[in-house]
Amino acid sequence: MHAYRSHTCAELTKADVGQTVRLSGWVNRVRDHGGILFIDLRDHYGVTQVLCDPDSPAFAAVEKVRAEWCIRIDGEVKARDAALVNPKLPTGEIEVFIREIEVLGASAELPLQVFGDQDYPEETRLRYRYLDLRREAMQDNMKLRSDVVRSMRQRMWDKGFREYQTPIITASSPEGARDFLVPSRLHPGKFYALPQAPQQFKQLIMVSGYDKYFQIAPCFRDEDPRADRSPTDFYQLDLEMSFVTQQDVFDTVSPVIAGVFSEFGGGKKVDAPETWPQISYRDAALWYGTDKPDLRNPIKMQVVSEHFRGSGFAIFAKLLEHEGNEVRAIPAPTGGSRKFCDRMNAFAQKEGLPGMGYIFWRKAEDGTMEAAGPLAKNIGPERTEAIRQQLGLDVGDAAFFLGGKPAAFEKIAGKARTVIGDELGLTEKDRFAFAWIVDFPIYQKDEEGGYEFEHNPFSMPQGGMEALSGDPLDVRGFQYDLACNGYELVSGAIRNHKPEIMFKAFEIAGYGEDEVRRRFGGMVNAFQFGAPPHGGCAAGIDRIVMLLADTANIREVIMFPMNQRAEDLMMDAPSAPTNDQLRELRLRVLPKEE
Repeated sequence: MHAYRSHTCAELTKADVGQTVRLSGWVNRVRDHGGILFIDLRDHYGVTQVLCDPDSPAFAAVEKVRAEWCIRIDGEVKARDAALVNPKLPTGEIEVFIREIEVLGASAELPLQVFGDQDYPEETRLRYRYLDLRREAMQDNMKLRSDVVRSMRQRMWDKGFREYQTPIITASSPEGARDFLVPSRLHPGKFYALPQAPQQFKQLIMVSGYDKYFQIAPCFRDEDPRADRSPTDFYQLDLEMSFVTQQDVFDTVSPVIAGVFSEFGGGKKVDAPETWPQISYRDAALWYGTDKPDLRNPIKMQVVSEHFRGSGFAIFAKLLEHEGNEVRAIPAPTGGSRKFCDRMNAFAQKEGLPGMGYIFWRKAEDGTMEAAGPLAKNIGPERTEAIRQQLGLDVGDAAFFLGGKPAAFEKIAGKARTVIGDELGLTEKDRFAFAWIVDFPIYQKDEEGGYEFEHNPFSMPQGGMEALSGDPLDVRGFQYDLACNGYELVSGAIRNHKPEIMFKAFEIAGYGEDEVRRRFGGMVNAFQFGAPPHGGCAAGIDRIVMLLADTANIREVIMFPMNQRAEDLMMDAPSAPTNDQLRELRLRVLPKEE
């Protein structure tokens, strides 16, 4: 017999009754039923009930066993009485009578319980992550993650892609986040960078003639943490193709993403890829207040400025006298009660606004429909009726209004839309709803009044060189994101593969040709030797698994995550270097500023 096990803790069935078997695993829990000791023995695959009575030669040793001890037992498989069968377990028809036991690893007092579903502070869970990972929910999440990655790989191979690896130590580049720098011992005073993405290398792979590339790629960004983003590193399904248009990329990656969600989505509805809408960045901001809209929520915001221009509602009327201001409405079907309207007004105040104007429609005493609320009284029945008709609302519905410069209120409007959809039960929870967001602006104003890249600097501008001769804020890129249920899952672009267009694009953002050649020399030089048109994207694996696992915290699907302060409490990272290490690298650490 094998030194540790003849079977896993999920394998034994009624067909094994009478056999002598060997199992190894962890003590999930111990129960004493009238002098008979029952142990739920757990391994990675499942649980088997083992038991020991005072007649067993192992009884004295079994009495000492505690939760999370790692043990090996030998024993005889017996059938459970029909009344004691546990249908929830694959091994629920049998139990194993212990004849011999060996303690493989005793456990100290536990800082957190593995059995059960108790809540513990995140700090405790991350400091003792190896114990946290033993819990059933975490085991399920990590197996799900592994299965998702396997499925992605297979789907990419099935589409004719090959996987190639790109360097982990490379040069710094402006990708939109801070680099993690690595000092060079051989070149004192110089630094490598951990790649924020394999961006330049995958483009060089296309220049090298490989046509289709993918990789399950680690990426490193020194970012402020959020619930849906790791502060240090993450993994993405990275892909690139030559001789493709934007639509070709969509047609390639959409079935891969949809297939993964159908395979692992637990029966939730997955919108078919051919139905995924393509929404411009500008329209997404207008309709949803975000570039990653949750389309399970049917609410679509609209501009209603004309109904307030010159109206009796002085606040909005005066706002609209200034260029760039507008009024937007958030329809709220079935939200037509003063109580709900007051609640949403309080929500806006918590978000830092003076409040949100509202109108709701109800039945009047004479049976007709009437508009109610402060705004309705100020602008009159004709304007309120015009608003109702534009928004397609009826008796029992409401609308909320925000005014000013869109950049100042869009984000809050988007949050309000989400809250309204959730509270009124309008958001379809058992569904994965996807949308391609397209036509991203390439530039935005910087603090000095110049221009900087708003998104990926390597995107091909729509219209090529000609587009770069006009107002930079009007330039749109062949750039796109895939949103699902309020999260960005995929980001990509058709690349700028022509050096003259690249130099001009970077010049607008304040990078001269010499600096571009210095920072991106490898890629610029390569583009002078017959670079093909190419494009691709990257899908965030951590975020995809987070959605499939139905959790809002990305740390629930990463095996060893950092905490909110980018610290690894288990390994005590980051840590101070030794003086010898600093001398070898010719570095000095400045004291922390007070």
